[in-house]
Amino acid sequence: MQARPCHIVPTSFPSLSKLPRFHRTPSPAKIKTPRVISISTPDTTDHASSRTSLDTIDDHVAAFWDYQFLFVSQRSETNEAVTLRVVDGAVPSDFPSGTYYLTGPGLFTDDHGSTVHPLDGHGYLRAFSIDGVNREVKFMARYVKTEAQVEEHDPETNTWRFTYRGPFSVLKGGKRLGNTKVMKNVANTSVLRWGGKLLCLWEGGDPYEIELGTLDTTGRFDMIDGCDSSMDNRSNGGDTWDIAAGLLKPILYGVFKMPPKRLLSHYKLDAKRNRLITASCNAEDMLLPRSNFTFYEYDENFKLLQRQEFNIPDHLMIHDWAFTDTHYILFANRIKLDVIGSMTAICGLSPMISALSVNPSKSTSPIYLLPRFPEKSPRKRNWRVPVEAPSTMWLLHVGNAYEAQDVNGNLQIQIHACICSYQWFNFQKLFGYNWQNAKLDPSFMNVKEGGDELLPHLVQVSINLDADGTCQESSVEPLNQWSKPADFPVINPDFSGNKNKYVYAASSSGSRQALPHFPFDMVVKLNLSDKSIHAWTVGARRFIGEPIFVPKGREEDDGYLLVVEYAVAIQRCYLVILNPKRIGKADALVARLEVPRHLNFPLGFHGFWAKSS
Repeated sequence: MQARPCHIVPTSFPSLSKLPRFHRTPSPAKIKTPRVISISTPDTTDHASSRTSLDTIDDHVAAFWDYQFLFVSQRSETNEAVTLRVVDGAVPSDFPSGTYYLTGPGLFTDDHGSTVHPLDGHGYLRAFSIDGVNREVKFMARYVKTEAQVEEHDPETNTWRFTYRGPFSVLKGGKRLGNTKVMKNVANTSVLRWGGKLLCLWEGGDPYEIELGTLDTTGRFDMIDGCDSSMDNRSNGGDTWDIAAGLLKPILYGVFKMPPKRLLSHYKLDAKRNRLITASCNAEDMLLPRSNFTFYEYDENFKLLQRQEFNIPDHLMIHDWAFTDTHYILFANRIKLDVIGSMTAICGLSPMISALSVNPSKSTSPIYLLPRFPEKSPRKRNWRVPVEAPSTMWLLHVGNAYEAQDVNGNLQIQIHACICSYQWFNFQKLFGYNWQNAKLDPSFMNVKEGGDELLPHLVQVSINLDADGTCQESSVEPLNQWSKPADFPVINPDFSGNKNKYVYAASSSGSRQALPHFPFDMVVKLNLSDKSIHAWTVGARRFIGEPIFVPKGREEDDGYLLVVEYAVAIQRCYLVILNPKRIGKADALVARLEVPRHLNFPLGFHGFWAKSS
């Protein structure tokens, strides 16, 4: 059954003191359209000064609503592919044929009074199939039919009732006390096509396999439990924490239905070896001051080639990670158990994630260099001893990492990543979501005076090891000295794990006073050789998500960039095609294609480009 669209477009804004919850919007009959705001340096006249003050107030109200519109639920799905209308430029004839997949949450509110955090929103898979020969793009969008989605959605009436709590939410209209449905696998974080399979992943459970072409959900895809444990290179003895883990496992597995190993949503593709690398952690590690990470490497047919497990004596929360020719690299995002938060979480009075908090107790950041092929490694370095980077940082996303060895056996490792501060990162305020009043507060993502260093920004981490594996030097520097908030660093995937010259990322121009840092409104291209920076800006009251590079030729920047433009002021989405070689020039825009209004979708998380076979 085709779901009806769920879009209410406010055309003017109520006062800030009467703002509704983020997913509810007032009736269009009661509000009118605001003008586009332009804030400039005030005149010395009283008239100009008062006009600027009024515009500033208006912009704060408009900014609040623009932010909410990034997270408007979309209940519609496509039954058949829709051809997108080109509104600017043209699809180039040399564009490689393939599909750009983008996943993220699609639904934030049910029909019984409950709302959920964006990270707990049901996975909504978007597919843009690009035909360079015919110069057209077809669009499809479907919900991932996870176990939670099937339980919470009634397809006959097209109504929703949230029954799963999820890690980041508190239900208002559902069961709270005694609700053990915490592991709400919504398959909304990342997407991958590998070995003939299309998979949607989530942070903490099995991925869901999606049927190519129709986007129908096939079911869970087991990437972990079927792995042969005899390939495990672990060598750990029993200790106090092993006993504690043994006591926790029956509760976590049996009562809370947590999988023994939680697959991380971020994976890596080794372009040189043509391998897929994934990682998992143990369920009980969330509550213990130690962490077990298992890495898996698959060939192009999804055959498991190797499996290694590492026990790290620290309490860590890992979202993304890196790899090189000889190492897996983990940035130690350190956490600790919050006793009071744990009690309120178990009682259903606060989100389950409130049981944890960040742990900024060290002035340095441990980085673990784990041997990828220990039997071949000439260095006998103790991997349990981390490199201590001279900066306290919380890693968000990795763009690339690579290593180079000189004639004396010294090894230099370079990592390009996005980090933020422990002071800014807060499990209970991600995206500015307030679970107590179900509102999204954009001010959390837009720290004022002196906040630039706290917010997500791009860095280059350098580590120098001697021939024995001893760290001689480590450093953390802003990437190309780019100081503006930025995230989602990406590169040409053909250079993954190898030395790269270019990094692309989503960033903020800072041109809007009320939303100076987030959401992002421009794509930046950083040239690591000459340290130059070029940018393409999407325009006023429009935002972007993660860019994706589509390779075309042998040169590193020979290809195209894809990014979704969210024109929140008019509630429309566009697929934008950019020429990477022309970023910073007037002709960087190659094409802009419009998604039909009734299929306008909320902010996506991560995407994947899959060329046609």
